[in-house]
Amino acid sequence: MDPYKSYAFQVFFGQNTTAVAAVSKISALKRSSDVIEYREGGNKIILKGLGRTKYEPITLERGITQDPDFITWADAAQRLDQGHAATSLANLRREVRLQLMNEDGQPVHGYIIHRCWVSEFQALPDLDAGANAIAVEHIKLENEGWEVDPSVVEVTET
Repeated sequence: MDPYKSYAFQVFFGQNTTAVAAVSKISALKRSSDVIEYREGGNKIILKGLGRTKYEPITLERGITQDPDFITWADAAQRLDQGHAATSLANLRREVRLQLMNEDGQPVHGYIIHRCWVSEFQALPDLDAGANAIAVEHIKLENEGWEVDPSVVEVTET
């Protein structure tokens, strides 16, 4: 069995069943745990225990489109700062689903990323009339952990 390619994926915000438009790059899902070293009386060996676990922020990039998903979510925190808590608080944190696709375009592996919120939003890149590039926007998502999505399973041929 061949490993999956890293270029075929979809991202979903919240309960949406439509993928976020034009996402072209996602940073790695990464977690690390602190190591607590300790000694027990009479034992010459330093023991190592599990400490706090930290989940790294995730960055999503896409070419700028008419789709408002990035800016709407990024603006939720700004509206909260301006005193519009009733409408913005519900939109501040979301679950994000990430699905890796096989060569036939079927989801074969997925993750659920919990309690995400936008800590950084880049609405426009540097603009250069002499360049030949796509205008890219990005968001940085803080999160409180992720897990394998059990609803996404590989389709096997019979």
